[in-house]
Amino acid sequence: MIERRAWSIRLRMTLLATLVSALVCGGVAALIVATARQHDEDRRHERAVVAALRIQSEVEQDHLAALASGRLPPALFQVVDAGGRVAASGGLIRGAPRIASFAPRAGEVYTARRLCSPVGIHGCVEVVAFRVRHAGDTWTVYVAHLLTPWYVRPRIPLLALGIAMIIVGATAFLTWRTVNRTLAPVGAIRTELAEITAKSSGRRVPVPHNHDEIRLLAETVNATLDRLDGALEKQRRFTSDASHDLRSPITAARTQIEEALLAPDEMDWVEVAHGVLNSLERLQAIVTDLLELARLDAGNGPNREVVDLAALVSIELGRAERTKEVVPHLAMDVTVRGERLRLSRLLTNLLDNAERHAESRIEVRVRAEGDTAVLEVQDDGDGIAEKNREVVFERFARLKASREKDANGTGLGLPIALQIARAHGGTLRIEDSPKGARFVLRLPKAARP
Repeated sequence: MIERRAWSIRLRMTLLATLVSALVCGGVAALIVATARQHDEDRRHERAVVAALRIQSEVEQDHLAALASGRLPPALFQVVDAGGRVAASGGLIRGAPRIASFAPRAGEVYTARRLCSPVGIHGCVEVVAFRVRHAGDTWTVYVAHLLTPWYVRPRIPLLALGIAMIIVGATAFLTWRTVNRTLAPVGAIRTELAEITAKSSGRRVPVPHNHDEIRLLAETVNATLDRLDGALEKQRRFTSDASHDLRSPITAARTQIEEALLAPDEMDWVEVAHGVLNSLERLQAIVTDLLELARLDAGNGPNREVVDLAALVSIELGRAERTKEVVPHLAMDVTVRGERLRLSRLLTNLLDNAERHAESRIEVRVRAEGDTAVLEVQDDGDGIAEKNREVVFERFARLKASREKDANGTGLGLPIALQIARAHGGTLRIEDSPKGARFVLRLPKAARP
């Protein structure tokens, strides 16, 4: 298989500009030569007409002898009498037979035709024919002039070619230089990007001084690098937190088993088993949440079906008993399109969070706001300070109050709920409330089938 050769942008742009310049110069040169040729043709035709008029005057004054002597105008001419005989001639066709047989038609002063290689002349000429009255008869005066060659004069195409070559060469040089200077920042950006790695991710590409598309490219690349740095930092923090939270139950279980093995006869192995089981349950909860987050981060979209939010809340509240009073306020016919199991997981996480922080009461509301379905979960606890409303959605982020009320929490429930909301094209926020924390889920409303 033949590999296609890749040409650089500067080479392609230079070749394109050179080709366009050559075509333009060629067209202008051709126009100049054509104009010069036409001008020379007109001048020669005018001189031939003037000469024909002078010869016509001489014939009318019966100065044939002067014409025959060759003392009058230096031109290729013939005077033909009414019988078709050459009465006088001059120039290269002196003494030659008649060079043309046409004559002006009735009502015409003169006529002209182009003839190639007439008698006595090598090449093409234009012959001008005039009628003249002499001795009571109609005679004809023929004056010929050589046609102008396409190049008019040799120096004209040479001069045009020289000027065109200078212009094309200057265009190629300036294009190469301009494109090279324009692409220099791109080379700097490419070099810097090639040196950026995960360990040196804080570097940025240079931004050119000119306000052009390359500057916009550099700014966009730097903005992308900013986002990548943020994602890497979150990944490092997530890895560190996950390692810490996974290590804790494993360490606890190992410690309990090691202590039991030191005095196996004195230990209550049922109690040890329960302790290890609790650690394994916490470990399993963390792993389950991490797998769910991984699936959500991978962009595995939900299997779409129409879900009634009021029915979903009713089923979830009836499925498990809560230690706090749950008061539902459910509007009917509020439906969304999404995956029922994930929406149930979202609701469960919000209820579990509210149950940990509520003093005695949790309120769940389902309503519609235009084309938006709204689900609210509000507790009557101490609430969340406004500065921490974004923090609680970070992975493994647990506020002091949360750690005190539930030391076994994973810190992944609310981040999972947020990811599920985003996967369904919705939002999950903490909004103001008179008391406690008020989590508000908004999803696009779907029509009931």
